[in-house]
This record gives sequence, C-alpha cells and structure tokens, in this order.
Amino acid sequence: METEQMIEQYLLSWLIPVIGSFIVSYGIFTLWLTFFWNKIKSFRDSAINSPDFISVIIPVRNEAENIGLLLQDLAHQSFSFSQFEILVMDDGSTDNTAKIVRDFSQHAACTIRLISLPDIATSSPKKRAIETAISGAKGNLIVTTDGDCRVQPGWLQAIATCHKATGARLISAPVTFTEETSLTDHLQTVEFASLIGSGASAISAGHPSLCNGANLTYEKAAFHAVGGFDGVRHIASGDDEFLMHKIAAKYPGGVHFLKNPQAIVSTSAHKTWAGFFRQRKRWASKWKHYQSRTPLILAVYIFMSNLSLLLSGLLMVTGNITFSDFLTLVAIKCLPEWLFLSTILKFLQKPRSMWYIPVTQLFYPFYVCFFGMAAQGSEYIWKGRKLV
Repeated sequence: METEQMIEQYLLSWLIPVIGSFIVSYGIFTLWLTFFWNKIKSFRDSAINSPDFISVIIPVRNEAENIGLLLQDLAHQSFSFSQFEILVMDDGSTDNTAKIVRDFSQHAACTIRLISLPDIATSSPKKRAIETAISGAKGNLIVTTDGDCRVQPGWLQAIATCHKATGARLISAPVTFTEETSLTDHLQTVEFASLIGSGASAISAGHPSLCNGANLTYEKAAFHAVGGFDGVRHIASGDDEFLMHKIAAKYPGGVHFLKNPQAIVSTSAHKTWAGFFRQRKRWASKWKHYQSRTPLILAVYIFMSNLSLLLSGLLMVTGNITFSDFLTLVAIKCLPEWLFLSTILKFLQKPRSMWYIPVTQLFYPFYVCFFGMAAQGSEYIWKGRKLV
C-alpha cells in the first residue's frame, strides 16, 4: 500500500509541473500570436493598376443552392473584367450546378468557363480539380475558393494590391461565416476565427502553418516550381496547407497574409453536427501527414495544452490541487485567448460573436482532444464520397 502511495505521489510530483508548464507557456504563446497579428500590415483598397491576370478556380460538386450567388459576387468585382477569368470545375454534380453555371455565363460580363471533370476515382478530388484548372488557366495568379462561398466587390482588387505591394508567392486571406442565427453558429465563428488568426500570426512570425483553400492565392509559376501537389496528391485533404508549406520552404519570406476587410470570404456555418464532424475530422486528418516540423509540432502542442487544462480539472476534483490553483490555470489560459480572439473577431466584423468566446473556451479543450483522437481514423465521408 505504501509503495502504491509512493508511486502515486511520484507521478503527481511529475505531472502537476508539466501541466502547469504547458498552460503557462500556452498563455504566453497566445500573447505572442496577438503581437504578430498586430504586426501584420493592412492592405487597404487601392486604385493602383495591377499587371496581374487572375484565374479564379472554383471546384464544385452539387452546389446548385450556392454557386449562383458566388457567380453574382464575382460579376460585381471592382477589378477589371479583362484581367480575370472564372474556372468552375464541376466534379460529377448530380443536381443543377452545371446548368446554373452555363446559363449564368451566357449573359455575364466576366469570363466564366465550366469544365466537367472525368468520372474517374481519385483519392483527392479537390486537388485533381485544381490541377486540371491550372493546366488550362490563363492567369499568372491562381485564386481558389469554394462553391458555397461569398466574396465582396473588392476581393480581387485587394488580392492584386497585396501581390503588387509584396511580391508574395502565396497569399493567405481571411475566411469567416455568414450571418449567425444560433448559438452553434456563433461557436463555429469563434472557433474558426482562432484558426484564421493563428495562421495569420504564424505567417507574420515567419513560420507559415495554417491557411484555408476557400481564400488562397499563389503564383502559377510558384505552383509549378514546387511541383504542385507532388508528394501529397494521395492525401484527400491539404490542397491548401501542404502547398503553402512547399512554397514557404522554396521561397523564404514569400508567404503573406492579406489583412483587408474587403478580402474576407464568407461561407455558411454547418447546421448539422454530422456535417461539422466530417469537416473537422477531414481538417484534423492532415496533421499526421505534415512534412514540415512547425505545423506538426504546433498541432501536438495545442493538443497537449488543452489536454493539460482538462487534466488540471481532474486533479482539482480529486483534491490534488486546490480550486484556487485551478482557477489560476484557467485564467492564465483563457484571458490571453479572449484578447486574441476578440481582436480577430473585430477584424472579421463579428462583434456579436465576441460574447460567445467564454462559451467556446469552455468546450474547446474537449473539442481539440476529441478531434485529435478522431483524426487517427483512416477514412471519412466528404461530398458523398468516402475518402482516405
């Protein structure tokens, strides 16, 4: 009995400092993110003439409810219609997606091309759609978004302005959700803001790790220079981050974040838990495939920091740390998070969602640990397809 108590005391003497170290370092890390977010230069609207020609690539599958709205947004861009084209890559839609695109293109002032992809099995449908589009794209700049997104009139102009000012090889830009109507909508907006802000701050610090293919720009020459999706083509997800890592490795300092409200792309939050689960599992599944150490270490670190907070709660319940100590650890983790998230949400023009930050913080440690485990599964369902 005494031996068991000695072992327990030894484990606790080791575990408690480790938990405290993770949480304290996480608080400092969050303040670090806030610092580098504030360092990002804002690229406001500009009337400068851009030499770029932009190819907007939109992979779609059964987006009849959404694609018309996106095409309307693109038809109202302030950027010259003579300087961009739209390539809609239809991947076996069984609804009216193709007809809507075809009908819209007949009267649009901008150039819209509908390209039907062959019905051939592939482990990464989105990468195939993008590669096929790039092979016939006229633009020196490739811009990707999704069929269920909405963009603002100054979207392409903001991208062109940033590219001319920075000479960036790849530009990551902000994504958020459309108008929130429920608690779960707000929680998703806060959680998504943390990803966008973290990715932007890491880019600002010179360690690109996260980005989103719903609002991503890169030079076609840079895409080819790094071999496109070679080496990651077999992985269903990661058409955005894996490419960014390759470009960042070849062109140090060549990745930038576009901090301009006109560049914000919005999409709908998931209305069902099943849809939310499938998307987050797909995102989390990328972690084990990272070749660059930075995002892999970051993913593990975030997981361990959130797990540490859960373990500290367990230690408090079992009487191994005091309630006061537990509250101190919660404050060390959550107060910097609130500062960081509120700053990002303000930029994303989501002031109402700021009130839901504490609720998100309550669930987030469970969320991170759950999806960190769920992502170890080898397959998931996406767009009606089972992918690995």
